[in-house]
Amino acid sequence: MNFVILGGSKGLGDAFVKGLPEKDDQVWVVSRSRPMSLTMNDSVHRFWVEADLSLNSSSNCIADAIKDEPIDVLIYNAGIWEKEGYQDHYDFEKDDPKDIANIINVNTTSAILCTQKLMPNLKKSKNAKVILIGSSDGIENNESKQVTYVASKFGIRGIGNSLRENLRKYEIGVTCINPGNIAATIPFEEGLEKTLTTYKGTRIPVQDIVSLVKTITNLSKASCVKEINMPAMLDTNA
Repeated sequence: MNFVILGGSKGLGDAFVKGLPEKDDQVWVVSRSRPMSLTMNDSVHRFWVEADLSLNSSSNCIADAIKDEPIDVLIYNAGIWEKEGYQDHYDFEKDDPKDIANIINVNTTSAILCTQKLMPNLKKSKNAKVILIGSSDGIENNESKQVTYVASKFGIRGIGNSLRENLRKYEIGVTCINPGNIAATIPFEEGLEKTLTTYKGTRIPVQDIVSLVKTITNLSKASCVKEINMPAMLDTNA
């Protein structure tokens, strides 16, 4: 299979790069910083595409790197939030307009541009899937005060809904996954048990999300998984 993983240098994206492909698969890892996964020796062919997703030109850069290769799985995992987000002292009134624009560019606009640019590659696959990583902050009745981040994650759900209608005639599946708090600081290779022991059910192991995406990508093109909300079991804010 051929994978393109945007935002793949660390955290959940790094887990996708390490946990999804199998022997002889190809993975294009899109990120600003060089991913450590390039040094892995597991018979998976990994290529780095250096790109800043805040720039509209990044979609051209990615398409140029992949050339005419078919894409079986496209994962848009990029996501940034307000500089003081998730802090008790966070104040929406102090958000910088430049930061607001940047969050929208990375989290939503780039998802549209990159998918549009890679459509010819997706159409070449016999069973292509597009996976959009949203957030539980982007679903109804969330308690987040981060206006721009929340707007961007509501937006990624809207992208998924309309993109699905555009791709239905090509039998390309589009799924939006909205996870809650992820244990993104514990690397994939350190295993599931470390996360379970450390967070005791309050954060989602990256291994669980990798397993979920594997299931979706292994479905036939007769099935369409539209959206999945995935809070941590003991997250009282979910």
